[in-house]
Amino acid sequence: MTETRVISIREALNEALEEALRTDPSVFLLGEDLADPAAGVNAVTRGLSTAFGEDRVMNTPISEAAIVGAAVGAAMEGFKPVAEIMIMDFIGIAMDQMVNHAAKVRYMSGGRTTCPLTVRTAVFAGTGSGGTHSQSLEAWFMHVPGMKVVFPSNAADAKGLLLEAIFDPDPVLVIEASRLYGLKGEVPVGDGHRVPIGKAATLRPGTDVTLITYGLATAATMQAAQQLAEEGIDAEVLDLRSLLPLDMDTVLESVGRTRRAVIAHNATTFAGPGAEVAAQISAKLFGVLAEPVQRVGAQFTPIPARASEFAVTLGVDGIVHAARTAMGAVHV
Repeated sequence: MTETRVISIREALNEALEEALRTDPSVFLLGEDLADPAAGVNAVTRGLSTAFGEDRVMNTPISEAAIVGAAVGAAMEGFKPVAEIMIMDFIGIAMDQMVNHAAKVRYMSGGRTTCPLTVRTAVFAGTGSGGTHSQSLEAWFMHVPGMKVVFPSNAADAKGLLLEAIFDPDPVLVIEASRLYGLKGEVPVGDGHRVPIGKAATLRPGTDVTLITYGLATAATMQAAQQLAEEGIDAEVLDLRSLLPLDMDTVLESVGRTRRAVIAHNATTFAGPGAEVAAQISAKLFGVLAEPVQRVGAQFTPIPARASEFAVTLGVDGIVHAARTAMGAVHV
């Protein structure tokens, strides 16, 4: 049986970076204020520059384009850079480097050149940080062939997915939720813990309705499942973990049994990640579904600051209402 201990998501990410730096000299980190004592705005890289030196854990200018551009070039030369974009809202400044270069180099070189780039970024949703610091923009990157996108919700997955991303031959965007950095969970002890990209996890088995979620929304979805259980509704909860590629086999198997589905995320409902999941469920399980697929997420509006954010973003009540609707208990 695998030995585990309880650590936070922040600590799990730090352990993954430490293992990668220690075991592979081609790995290096770059971003704004990553070196000690600052260790980044989220303190994920604490202690790493002290252990490995500032030529392996590099502070950069405040330029997302420069950070990712340098990382793309290094990756094409055989390094395994891990670039940090401090807050996801700023990632648009590096879109050209990620979308038109990192994601396309394998295709445009006929498979002769790869880009083993990892980009870490944090979503500050739920912190009351306002319209340009709280957006969940993961759907942007689900449109990009050549990219992979993961969004862990717990410590074990955070460590395993980050390590898998660093040693993947193609570019991977690793999205973290700032509200979850302190969340603790059991993580295997020692090196070698990996979580495969493109494989969903069943967090709670159920028979009546499938709740599909990922990242920051996972905790609210689990709370909703507990509330539904108290009402006699047995909800299965799937954590996608990976948004690109999507594990639709697991999703379809679950929804095929429950015949009802709710997709919950912190991104906007309009054109959000759930739209693709819902479309595939509806097309492939047409005639099996007992009720239309339900989607819940943020409203299509700029996110207001402070406590007002919760008026326009995902909450437990919205997930419960959607599940009741899927059960035919509520008509909207």
